[in-house]
Amino acid sequence: MAREKFIYNTQTLRYEKVVETWSQKIVKSISMFSVVIVTGFLFSLVIYKVFPSQREQQQQAEINELNLQIQELIGNIDKMSVALQSIQQRDANAHRMIFGMNPIDKGIWEGGVGGQDRNIDVSKLTNSGKLLSVALEKSDKLKRQLALQSESLDSIMLKAKNKEDFWASIPSIKPIREDKLKKNITILSGFGMRVHPIHKVRKMHLGLDFTAPAGTDIQATGKGKVVEIEQKTTGYGNYVVIDHGHGYKTLYAHMGRVDVKVGDKVLKGQTIGKVGSTGTSTAPHLHYEVIYMGKKVNPIHYCMDGLTPEEYQELADAAEAMNQSLD
Repeated sequence: MAREKFIYNTQTLRYEKVVETWSQKIVKSISMFSVVIVTGFLFSLVIYKVFPSQREQQQQAEINELNLQIQELIGNIDKMSVALQSIQQRDANAHRMIFGMNPIDKGIWEGGVGGQDRNIDVSKLTNSGKLLSVALEKSDKLKRQLALQSESLDSIMLKAKNKEDFWASIPSIKPIREDKLKKNITILSGFGMRVHPIHKVRKMHLGLDFTAPAGTDIQATGKGKVVEIEQKTTGYGNYVVIDHGHGYKTLYAHMGRVDVKVGDKVLKGQTIGKVGSTGTSTAPHLHYEVIYMGKKVNPIHYCMDGLTPEEYQELADAAEAMNQSLD
């Protein structure tokens, strides 16, 4: 039974029973219900914050572990970046000092990358957004620098291959095997004005004459392609011309036998024929010429293999002596 309420009426000077209307009762009920709902919500919120459920605890633990893993990932990316910077520095030294190439431009190397919208979106994530955004930014930069470094190494490999081909091609050894020359050359006609052996007049000698027994192997002084072969009874007699590329050609004259043909590709040190005394020649020997950019140059500067500085100087002095040529 509901309790009755009375209120003292000052007009009638007596207590009167309070009678509530239906609208008042409804408002009162709604107010009480609202208070209960709000109180219950606040109580649930406090319980949620102070006493999370087992599932919520598990989710929070996973978030914490994820943050730790992202931090470790960032640390590993930083270590890889340091290692890549060291590689890039050595790469730059190789480009600059060995191959004469420009290193990777610092502005390009350190420059940013486009398409960062995804990082901005990730950074808005409540729990791990900032860490994940940093990790993505660092990984994007590392990936871009790795691509740049890969391209740079490709260019170094190509340059090295070209350098290897260059050094294998240019004339750099003597055309007669060293053990056949025995280094103690007593008769050597060098590049310059010499007395012609037949006409007995001074004439420009455009090569280097190597004395050796007939039948001694003649070797190509660099990698190249045989572009000319002649067999004459005068002048150079039997001779071979090899094109080494890079502006170099070599000529081998007075050969007793030719073992190559036009179009053959030869390697440095490969036998191309035998020493003889064909053409205008007074004794078995090889007349050797080096042609650079169409001009005949002193071959002595391209015969440095297997010689000490003293032996090279002896060879150069012998080549410079005013003696009679053999052709």
